[in-house]
Amino acid sequence: MGGRFLSIGECMVELSQAGGGLLRKGFAGDTFNTAWYARACLPATWSVDYLTGLGDDPVSEEMLSFMAGAGVGTSAVRRIPGRTPGLYMIHLRNGERSFSYWRDTSAARALAADADHLRRAIEAVDVVYFSGITLAILPAADVETLLSELRRAKASGKLVAFDPNIRPRLWSGRETMLSTISDGARAANLVMPSFDDEATHFGDASVEATVARYHGLGVEKLVVKNGADGATISFGGEPRLMPAVEAKVVDTTSAGDSFNGAFLARYLVTGDAAEAAGFGAAVAARVIGEHGALIAHEKLVA
Repeated sequence: MGGRFLSIGECMVELSQAGGGLLRKGFAGDTFNTAWYARACLPATWSVDYLTGLGDDPVSEEMLSFMAGAGVGTSAVRRIPGRTPGLYMIHLRNGERSFSYWRDTSAARALAADADHLRRAIEAVDVVYFSGITLAILPAADVETLLSELRRAKASGKLVAFDPNIRPRLWSGRETMLSTISDGARAANLVMPSFDDEATHFGDASVEATVARYHGLGVEKLVVKNGADGATISFGGEPRLMPAVEAKVVDTTSAGDSFNGAFLARYLVTGDAAEAAGFGAAVAARVIGEHGALIAHEKLVA
């Protein structure tokens, strides 16, 4: 059995350290990273598509070719004349990353401006994935357009997965951020938060508090990621802690995104959340042992 997986968000130009004061250009972004790893881990009977906004410039064309070359479909991408992709630079220190961004006029900010385009894209798939960054970059009216379509997809029986991926610098204020993240969770039936984000911004004292809060919002399925302490899954029964996989840390840039993509890929095939969490941890361990957000698909194979 196969299906169609759609990830919604922003793919950016990535500049990472290449040594000797040089920079390496790539393309990445949280929801695209997850699409990349989902494509790597799903069987060929599944398609993976990406919905974003891109311009009509040479870099947008190069990004489209890159996506297609990775097996990620681009038919849902909105083209916006005169706009360009955003750009970010990775700074690494002891394997931990920080970022500088140039994204204020990114074409992706208009990804949900055409409600009809958005509805057609979501209606055509079985699984939809989005993140808090997807919501953070959109104008308020477009946030509601997207959430409305996601609620509609959830009500129709589709799997709608959400990673809150909380980035305060993208939001106009704390209350807007927290309320919109909560609205995003309500539109989903699977939420995949990172505990450190939830503790910092929602004030959760424990993983159990995060699980209880999201279940209180009506979320049916939860995977709470907690770095080296593993991931807690809560799919209707007692929450269950799944251990992380030991790894040499080189670059944590896409740790959570790769876990999400691998988890979703395995869960969609097997329906076993525990097995999927173990698989996601193994993939993430491989990813953080390499430089950059995206590593070659063949490096994920044991």
